[in-house]
Amino acid sequence: MRVGLLSLGDLVADPVTGVLRSPAERHRNLVEQAVLAEQVGFDSVHLGEHHACEYILSSPAVVLGAIAERTSRLRLSTGVALGVNNDPLRLAEDYATVDVLSGGRAEPVIGRGTFFPHAYAALGQDPRHAKAVFAEHVEILVRLWTEDAVTWRGERRAPLDGVQLHPRPVQRERAPFWIGGGASTESVDLAARLGLGIMLPTVFGTPEMFRPMVDRYLEQWDFHGHDPAGRRIGCCLHFFVAGSRAEARQRWEPRYRAYIEFVNDLVAWSTNGVSNGLGGFDFDRLCATTAVCGSAAEVVDRLGHLTELLSLDTVLVMLDMGGMPDAELFGAIERTGAEVLPALR
Repeated sequence: MRVGLLSLGDLVADPVTGVLRSPAERHRNLVEQAVLAEQVGFDSVHLGEHHACEYILSSPAVVLGAIAERTSRLRLSTGVALGVNNDPLRLAEDYATVDVLSGGRAEPVIGRGTFFPHAYAALGQDPRHAKAVFAEHVEILVRLWTEDAVTWRGERRAPLDGVQLHPRPVQRERAPFWIGGGASTESVDLAARLGLGIMLPTVFGTPEMFRPMVDRYLEQWDFHGHDPAGRRIGCCLHFFVAGSRAEARQRWEPRYRAYIEFVNDLVAWSTNGVSNGLGGFDFDRLCATTAVCGSAAEVVDRLGHLTELLSLDTVLVMLDMGGMPDAELFGAIERTGAEVLPALR
């Protein structure tokens, strides 16, 4: 089992103290989280990408480059890098740069990002073509990463004629990408066909609803003749751990509520009221589905159940939402390293 630390970079005032970080403080906080995560035993760090909203982390590759200089072992990933909004050549260049600076530790998760369609409008793009564009872009990414010179023709992007990726990444034999998806068969089939990992968006639904997609991924992986040892299945969870369930709830619930309300407001604005986002805030319901909260023993038990249910080898945990102050956030990261990670392994 590999465990990664995930942040999407929301800029929300702490509902307990009223403190709102500056954008500079929030970005520095992301780097410090990652440094601590490596020290206490996490395997990877995953940074989200958003545009034109209060998820202020818009350049994960830049922040990962800063993290690379402060760490030596941590895998450097995303949650997700936007595979439609970014040109695949530019995306390949950015993460190849992270790869060479880190000594071969880049491992980005690539997703469509259609949950927040306002980004498409801000960037002058049409989300109606997202599935077709995404499939082409991911295939180009994989080929640029693994081939010496790429010649390509498609329907949604200008042709490539003998294009070589620079810098050449350290990891050349196999593209170290994940597909962030699992709500549609297209994403699952694409990941399996190209021999990539699948990172399930389990914060958007109950874990049980993703089991059919896991089965399909495993079937398609075998159908395409890939080595079973190479398949990867991960999921992402809202997460908090403390000395007891009561303490964890007392510390986390107000921040989690603020975060869910922030997401719902953002989604309603982004979709012009078409979607209500993650639904109303019900702490107990969320902790039985998309979130894990409690003592170390309780969260280990829950993560073990999810691992078995979804055949997971990787779990991403997100602790820093809703303006969580450093003292409580870093304390939870340290407790995860000391009491949760050893039990999972």
